[in-house]
Amino acid sequence: MDFNTRIVGVHNYATAKKFFAEVGSSQGGSGVMTPKSLFYTIVAENLSDPAANILKQEMLSKGGECAIHRDALTHKTGRSSVMMMGTVKQFKGVALKLKGQVFKLSQLGQEIATLLEHLTREGSWEMGCKNGPLTFGERTLVMGILNITPNSFSDGGRFNQMDLALEHASQMVAEGADIIDVGGESTHPGYQMIDTQEEIERIVPVIEALVKKIKVPISIDTYKAEVAEQALAAGAGMLNDIWGFQFQGDQQGGPKMAQLAAEYDCPVILMHNQDGTAYENLMGEVLLFLRKSIEIAENAGVQPDKIIIDPGIGFGKDLDQNLEVMSRLEEFKSLGKPVLLGTSRKGMIGKVLDVPVTERVEGTGATCAIGIAKGVDIVRVHDVKEMVRVVKMTDAMVRRN
Repeated sequence: MDFNTRIVGVHNYATAKKFFAEVGSSQGGSGVMTPKSLFYTIVAENLSDPAANILKQEMLSKGGECAIHRDALTHKTGRSSVMMMGTVKQFKGVALKLKGQVFKLSQLGQEIATLLEHLTREGSWEMGCKNGPLTFGERTLVMGILNITPNSFSDGGRFNQMDLALEHASQMVAEGADIIDVGGESTHPGYQMIDTQEEIERIVPVIEALVKKIKVPISIDTYKAEVAEQALAAGAGMLNDIWGFQFQGDQQGGPKMAQLAAEYDCPVILMHNQDGTAYENLMGEVLLFLRKSIEIAENAGVQPDKIIIDPGIGFGKDLDQNLEVMSRLEEFKSLGKPVLLGTSRKGMIGKVLDVPVTERVEGTGATCAIGIAKGVDIVRVHDVKEMVRVVKMTDAMVRRN
């Protein structure tokens, strides 16, 4: 009792400096010790046995730890994953030691160094956007959903008439929406793809009218290049692709979407998606998909600082998989991009709470709050007024710099 011993949560450099100040450490001492105060566990996949053994030796030499396959010691695995455990200072030391090493360890060292930059990033930054910019790092942004569809799973086509759509978008902005996301095709599980021209006819007139009426960025939710091109020409300032520029159908999606984004120099949201729910390594495969999406975007000329990622809750995942992704959202910081979370009224909430789509606002609030606590930057929601309140309260607790 005399010493009041307790555990403290050091989640970033800001909280580390706060605790150093509380114990009376000097500014110089705080600067030296801050990289020692953050501890991370990092997994790297597809290492050869010699590389895994060298990496383990280097981590141990710096005071960290490294778990490798038991058969890697005798070079029987071929290729395997490793799990490294250490402080920022230890990882930086290992990354430096790997420079110039064989077995592609030099490349791994660079990837570790880049990952540390992503994990320890401080301050706010801006993303250029029509009717923007979007500012990240200060507060969580709210994207309001505007479905121009007769068969939306969540709002039953309530806003697929021009006057109703404009009124609802204006209401969402008044309630605090930072972005309006316009969709002309319902993509709920089991959806039926609609004709490209029909989708264009649904969304283009609405976007043209919205540009004149609201002063926040307008996003177009589509995976079809022709639809995206017409929407951007009409005034949309962002692309939201549920297939992450990897759509394989005959609607000219995929790389052509990336080329359009580069041509218009607009922000993009790249979501994880797949057919079916079969995974050998859920989070590893989701992150690998998103890395490929980022590569497609950047190779097409999209600016690296205009890419946002979306874990794809409700897409290509069953209930347990969705819940696991939710519990591990902080892992998406590995990609160094802002993270958008879209859980609003989704089936995961309905299954857990056993409630219809009209009664999922509390469940949506819970998912938004845990998402913010785990580092997401944007929440995409139907119930803007309620979720703006959830966001503001959660930000007050979480974003305390």
